[in-house]
Amino acid sequence: MAFVSFVGRVLFASVFILSAWQEFNEFGTDGGPAAKSFAPKFKVFSGHVSAHTGFQVLPVEMKHAVAAAIAVKGVGSLLFIFGSSLGAHLLLLHQAIVTPILYDFYNYDADKKEFNQLFMKFTQNLALFGALLFFIGMKNSIPRRQLKKKPLKSKTM
Repeated sequence: MAFVSFVGRVLFASVFILSAWQEFNEFGTDGGPAAKSFAPKFKVFSGHVSAHTGFQVLPVEMKHAVAAAIAVKGVGSLLFIFGSSLGAHLLLLHQAIVTPILYDFYNYDADKKEFNQLFMKFTQNLALFGALLFFIGMKNSIPRRQLKKKPLKSKTM
């Protein structure tokens, strides 16, 4: 059963590893296509946050944001493969930050083609988020290996 669990974690983490590898290969000097597609969406997202909460979002260099995302996905995936809850938490952090910004279906009308595409990708990322929560929940519900206590023997004289 441990081997099957390991293979499952490898297959699950492969989504993140392959994504990080592709972004790393395309990174270049400006952050690559990931930074170019993320920048306008982040600007719109920060506008929504500022308008609804009154907090000003700090300006972020997209090249640095993409580099951080690559690092979090890569390290989180490797730790997750070996069964670490820290790896699952890193992947959760990545999903929680990136999903609502990249897949901003809420900025489109429901009858637009972009709405359906973004909504589908958003729900797929929600499924990944749920699977990570499930992993963390299962990891925390399994009791730690308990030392077997020797039964007390009654003293006889």
